[in-house]
Amino acid sequence: MRMSQLFTKTAKTAPADEVSKNAQLLIRAGFVYKEMAGVYAYLPLGLRVLENIKQIVREEMTAIGSNELIMTGLQRKDVWEKTGRWDDEVVDIWFKTKLKDETELGLGWSHEEPIVHMLQQFVRSYKDLPISLYQFQTKMRNELRAKSGIMRGREFVMKDMYSVHASKQDLDGYYEQVIDAYKRCYDRLGIGGDTYVTFASGGAFTKFSHEFQTICDAGEDYIYLHRGRNIAVNEEVLEDAVAELGVNKHELEKVKTAEVGNIFNFGTQKTDEMGLYITDAGGQRQSIYMGSYGIGITRVMGVIAEKMSDDKGLVWPENIAPFKIHVVAIGDKGQALASTLYTELAEKNVTVLLDDRAERPGVKFADAELMGLPWRITIGERAIDSDGLFELTERATGETKKLDYQQLLRFCLERG
Repeated sequence: MRMSQLFTKTAKTAPADEVSKNAQLLIRAGFVYKEMAGVYAYLPLGLRVLENIKQIVREEMTAIGSNELIMTGLQRKDVWEKTGRWDDEVVDIWFKTKLKDETELGLGWSHEEPIVHMLQQFVRSYKDLPISLYQFQTKMRNELRAKSGIMRGREFVMKDMYSVHASKQDLDGYYEQVIDAYKRCYDRLGIGGDTYVTFASGGAFTKFSHEFQTICDAGEDYIYLHRGRNIAVNEEVLEDAVAELGVNKHELEKVKTAEVGNIFNFGTQKTDEMGLYITDAGGQRQSIYMGSYGIGITRVMGVIAEKMSDDKGLVWPENIAPFKIHVVAIGDKGQALASTLYTELAEKNVTVLLDDRAERPGVKFADAELMGLPWRITIGERAIDSDGLFELTERATGETKKLDYQQLLRFCLERG
């Protein structure tokens, strides 16, 4: 992609009303546009990051046998009334609207009830189970406060997955598979080392559920962490978890975190409420076991922006960067040679970001630092006229080495 054709602009400052570091950086770097508090548009660079995050999650969900679909954003009142969760006193984050005939609708904030309602058309027998379904969808939540940038939005992208099973044992086994799959996701996203499976309240259905909490100064949560035993506990279940896990409360470290995922065992409560049953092998009616599993895609992007940045700008991991390589062309000769490199790579289906703008070198270098692509190649007239060696700089470390044109070409091809 040529920057002269890219729909984005960098900025020296963020909007005065934007207080979160992640949104300030993403706005300044041209990744997102702020529509209003808690509502952001994702510009081409930001969309590429989101799609890369989604693809990692997609691969891991598919690997454990889940099927991707997409549910409707408009929600039926009668479906949610079956569990009592249409009531604003029970769920206070609904956005609701009406059709022209006065039929009430809600804008989807979650999909447990709709997915169970849909499954009533497809599930009859124990032979139909297990089923696991997931989607990436824009959720709408009428949050009271939205001051954490894209880490807490009123409109955001979420991966939500739901599984149904004929037995508790089968659900428990799949639940553990999801934990492992989530760990792989966060490892591949570059935050696995700071992300902990955290014991949280299981509500009325089970003693504990699990959250995935990432150590982050901008987070809204606190967990109690035993680093030596890799145990993390949410404050709300601290006393019960300490007794259950056999750890000394005084050995736990209180740390600030951001929740990047959660998994929940509903048992048979949700499906019983909705009237979803199967016929077992003996011809008897049987309840169905259900699990729910979420990852906030845009929130993960915000957490990464918070954690992987410095005083110059963003520092994207290679796995999710919008482009792995940023080519900066300096001078007329640099523009010509950089364009040749760009064309050669394009012919081999390798995409890099080429800064071919008519800007001063200082502006181009500052923008490259702000945008935070993993590698920067500088092709300038001085190198062309002297030794023919060009600078390759790693954004994360600032380390620079010099390569000739063929070495640069091979480097780019290896990065794919």
